Amino acid sequence: MDTSPHRVNDVMTRAVVAVGRKTRFKDLVERMEQWKLSAVPVLEGDGRVIGVVSEADLLPKEEFRDSDPDRYTQLHRLADMAKAGAVYAEELMSTPAVTVHEDATLAEAARIMALRHVKRLPVVNAEGVLEGVVSRGDLLKVFLRPDNDLADEIRRDVLDVLFPAPVEPVHITVVDGVGTLTGRVQDATRIPLAARLVRGVEGIVGVDCRLTAADGA
Repeated sequence: MDTSPHRVNDVMTRAVVAVGRKTRFKDLVERMEQWKLSAVPVLEGDGRVIGVVSEADLLPKEEFRDSDPDRYTQLHRLADMAKAGAVYAEELMSTPAVTVHEDATLAEAARIMALRHVKRLPVVNAEGVLEGVVSRGDLLKVFLRPDNDLADEIRRDVLDVLFPAPVEPVHITVVDGVGTLTGRVQDATRIPLAARLVRGVEGIVGVDCRLTAADGA
């Protein structure tokens, strides 16, 4: 059975600090400081995620605290000006919230984080109810998998499937997350596919493919 943590629900944090619409500014800052968070989800009464308050949403209050912005700034930073005067989470939050479903792949979650420039994603179910949070650090947990586990998975799910009858035994060794493939095989056309599939195994850092084709293959 495949034991790779391919999905968000395998690595996400289930104990989540969240707030409601009417959570006050100071309470937000205190919770984020207490739990060392860069952002917190904002929930409706049924647990549905309606927005996210991040450090960036809180900073305008300090930025504009003792300044008198010119007309250009007022016109081009209306949202930040509004947040500078905000008191409650519902006035500060970014909405709609950038979320991810619990059955999304880790690659999908990483892509969302990169495109939307966020460090944490609320994880929701089909109804939009909060199930957990996944962070950049959570996505990196796959690289902590033991080398032996990686080698076992590659041998079972890649090599035994692609090369059931190799000319000589096909070996996989994994050291510090780098997989090395050695051996001679009948079908040379499968060698690039093997390298690609090994590279796609969760936790693999790199691939050194030394597979060769049998004479005449």
